[in-house]
Amino acid sequence: MKINYEAMVLSCIDPRFQPIVYEYLKNKKLKGKYSSFTVAGSSLGVTANKFKKWHKTFWDNFEASVKLHNIKKLIVINHQDCGAAKIINGKKEFNKENEKKIHIESFIKLKKIFKNKYPSLDFEFKFIELNKRIKRFK
Repeated sequence: MKINYEAMVLSCIDPRFQPIVYEYLKNKKLKGKYSSFTVAGSSLGVTANKFKKWHKTFWDNFEASVKLHNIKKLIVINHQDCGAAKIINGKKEFNKENEKKIHIESFIKLKKIFKNKYPSLDFEFKFIELNKRIKRFK
C-alpha cells in the first residue's frame, strides 16, 4: 500500500541534535508525515569523499521513500559543532567559518545532485545551531 508523506528528512546522528530536529519538524506540523535517514554529518555524510561508501545507501533509501511514500521533498538538516565536519576538515585549523564553509559546500553539492535526479521535487536545507537558532541558506 502506497502512503503519501510530505518529505524525507536527512539529519545527523548526533544525540544532542535529535530533540532539536524533532521539535523543528513538530513545529512545521510534519509530525508523522516524513520518512527519515540519519547519518553522521547529514548532508556531509552523503556528499563528502571521506564518506563515499555511504552515498549509494542514502540514494537507495531516498528512492525507496519516493516509491513507497510518494514524498514531495527532501529536507536536509545540518548542525553546528559537527563531528563529521571536523573529520572532513582533517588536521587544518577548525573554526566556525571553516565549518560553515564545509556545510555550505555540501549543501550546494547535494542540491545539484538532487535537482538532477529529482527535478520535480522540492529541496530544503536548514543549518541549526545547537542553541536552537535556525539559519536558512539559499
